[in-house]
Amino acid sequence: MSENKIPYKIYISESEIPTKWYNLRADMKNKPAPLLNPGTGQPLTAEEMSGIFCEELVKQELDNDTAYIDIPQEIRDFYKMYRPSPLVRAYCLEEALGTPAKIYYKFEGNNTSGSHKLNSAIAQAYYAKKQGLKGVTTETGAGQWGTALSMACAYLGLDLKVFMVKVSYEQKPFRREVMRTYGAQVTPSPSMTTEVGKKILAEHPDTTGSLGCAISEAVEVAVTNPGYRYVLGSVLNQVLLHQSIIGLETKTALDKYGIEPDIIIGCAGGGSNLGGLIAPFMGEKLRGEKDYRIIAVEPASCPSFTRGKYAYDFCDTGMICPLAKMYTLGSNFIPSANHAGGLRYHGMSSILSQLYADGYMEATSVEQTSVFEAAQQFARVEGILPAPESSHAIRVAIDEALKCKETGEEKTIVFGLTGTGYFDMVAYQKFNDGEMTDYIPTDEDLETGFAGLPKVPGQE
Repeated sequence: MSENKIPYKIYISESEIPTKWYNLRADMKNKPAPLLNPGTGQPLTAEEMSGIFCEELVKQELDNDTAYIDIPQEIRDFYKMYRPSPLVRAYCLEEALGTPAKIYYKFEGNNTSGSHKLNSAIAQAYYAKKQGLKGVTTETGAGQWGTALSMACAYLGLDLKVFMVKVSYEQKPFRREVMRTYGAQVTPSPSMTTEVGKKILAEHPDTTGSLGCAISEAVEVAVTNPGYRYVLGSVLNQVLLHQSIIGLETKTALDKYGIEPDIIIGCAGGGSNLGGLIAPFMGEKLRGEKDYRIIAVEPASCPSFTRGKYAYDFCDTGMICPLAKMYTLGSNFIPSANHAGGLRYHGMSSILSQLYADGYMEATSVEQTSVFEAAQQFARVEGILPAPESSHAIRVAIDEALKCKETGEEKTIVFGLTGTGYFDMVAYQKFNDGEMTDYIPTDEDLETGFAGLPKVPGQE
């Protein structure tokens, strides 16, 4: 189809919304390493996991072989409230850059939560409700996940307790209030309401918090309160499974117009957005059917992929969660209070870590001020104020498009626009006032985190 017939927004029809999630692990020759029981050092069993997670989610977490898993009708009905999401041709950005590259972005901000997180929130809340639970606990960084889960829990009548990273709790009060409006109880983390929170505060009284801290508190509350389970918005296999709907829709839309991407770019914190976006494309790559250049983009202040170690580590700062093999900076690494709260996590999805280790994808880190420069440029020409997390992908998409300008190559670039930044105005204010700074941890800073890596047989 000729280029002038490609619309600004490519929508698939409601009937084309996927009816199954795609499990990328089924096509991985090297499966992601299993979660380990921190006490025994042995792979975590379904029985052990069921004390933390919902039973159906445990099955999804452990399933390495089923390629496609049915999306329950109730979840599909909920998805129809805001899906399909548009795939947008960034004509205005292309023109502003003067690039021969073709740029597309999958926009996941067309719902009240403002991000892609709702795709997994409704699934996890549904399985909790189906199990007959009273409620769930969770952590949230920038607040997108907490907001999404509060919406899902309100819809299904579940109680929700959210531990929000302290710096985000203070920087993003309106995101906090959206959660409370939907009925969630929101606590800044670390807090004095849990034993692990007290311990962290005793050791680091001035800490601004981290996702690792908040996870510890949320898990403690879940396992000590009958009728509750813990749910997580990123990192876990089950979350990447639910988020595959992003990539499946993207591929369907591209296929409609015979478009084949050369480069696929996503921001990477724990891995939910990136894993969801690349899932079907990576599946083709793993099966030897197609080849794509896939780039993970992370903040220079929290560089798990680019400067971390591939090792077993605790998923939380309190060291009460299972061990996951991942690219990590160490569970006691406390990231700087940068404004991309959703990327402020010390580790990375085991699935993505294995794929990166096997050479199927690239990773790069970018500094905060350059990220906001890209966000501002994008907002002025494309009319959407992007979330700081998404803006990491925008930064690299612009950089790759400018390389095409230099070489004259007409590459097709697809990136994930995970959500909007309308609750991130403190960050934009800092940037606009020239008060934003870049922080890059020193090797010594990173060694502090690495020193705390657990002793696991076969791991140096």
